Amino acid sequence: MKVFVGLSGGVDSAVAAYLLKKAGHEVTGGFMRNWDAAVNDDYLGNPTVGNDVCPQEQDYHDAQKAADLLGIPLMRIDYVREYWNDVFSDLIREYGKGRTPNPDILCNKYIKFDRFHDFAMEHGFDALATGHYAKIVKRDGECFLAKASDLNKDQSYFLDQIDRRVLDHVIFPLQDITKPEVREIAHQLNLSSVMDKKDSTGICFIGERDFREFLKNYLPAKTGKMIDIATGKVLGEMEGVLYYTIGQRKGLQIGGEGGPWFVCGKDVEHNELYVCAGKTNEWLFSDSCKITNVNWLVKNPPKTGFKGAAKFRYRQADNPVTFEIRENDVILHYPQKVSSVAVGQQAVFYDGDICLGGGVIDEVYLNGKERNKEMKETVEFLRNK
Repeated sequence: MKVFVGLSGGVDSAVAAYLLKKAGHEVTGGFMRNWDAAVNDDYLGNPTVGNDVCPQEQDYHDAQKAADLLGIPLMRIDYVREYWNDVFSDLIREYGKGRTPNPDILCNKYIKFDRFHDFAMEHGFDALATGHYAKIVKRDGECFLAKASDLNKDQSYFLDQIDRRVLDHVIFPLQDITKPEVREIAHQLNLSSVMDKKDSTGICFIGERDFREFLKNYLPAKTGKMIDIATGKVLGEMEGVLYYTIGQRKGLQIGGEGGPWFVCGKDVEHNELYVCAGKTNEWLFSDSCKITNVNWLVKNPPKTGFKGAAKFRYRQADNPVTFEIRENDVILHYPQKVSSVAVGQQAVFYDGDICLGGGVIDEVYLNGKERNKEMKETVEFLRNK
């Protein structure tokens, strides 16, 4: 079989390529060039923002070294404009609304398993492979996305928005092995460019820089107030609600007694951040949420009343939920309550190990009341006492 494997310059994709070749496939690597600081900043009329050497350029050199050692050709494909239009611009828009989107999910949807997949099919390859920790299972002629055997590294969460039709042409060579095993294989092969390379986190092209500082180049900081939701008192200043996530504890720099403090809500219009004391504080919890932009990875989606599970952020344990299916949205009910369900993040649905799909968390509720609206009303009430 002719397989086109995405080589990112990391250890996972390199070992995935090796395993495919070992299995007897005809393997070709593909490196996606998704970022060019000078070009992208020209889109906004900004001066160049970036390192002297873009981290993605180093990734390309690492991918080329791995391909050379494995004896496979490597193609370099440019998606700079597509990444800007479909991934990064959306990221900036969502952050501008005070939401916390996930760029990896958008990249998988619009680049890796869309344009990159189509490139593979148009060039005569039989399948696309990546180094994701996820699994393809086939039942009654239908391909399903499932959790990887290594649940500690499972990345099915990041794949919930891809078109289910591509699952017929996708291979995940790492689906049944663990990360330590991947590292061991890389060392055995002496893949020196990637074998001890750190796992990428967040947005790979910004390198080791702080993401908040990077974001300020596109959404300038605007000092605002941090308000105790229990008293309405101002506890300090912050750099702007856009840079904080629901449930966040680190970086608040609130001194004195009463903590630890957590972000529980935002007033984007007035640039105010609501915080609460203690990780079990009721203001952090919800019992239902509305999901929009729902993408189903199964031919027959669940119906109202179905009891399954959902993750509201990566690495979170499965939360038991009951589905309420509406015309364009899904309402998830979890009467046991869940902490820090954040608007703008992804809710990913599961039936056991099978990933059913997912969508964007649009509103969060407790006892039928929208959480952030209730917080605004509470603070206003406290101010007027």
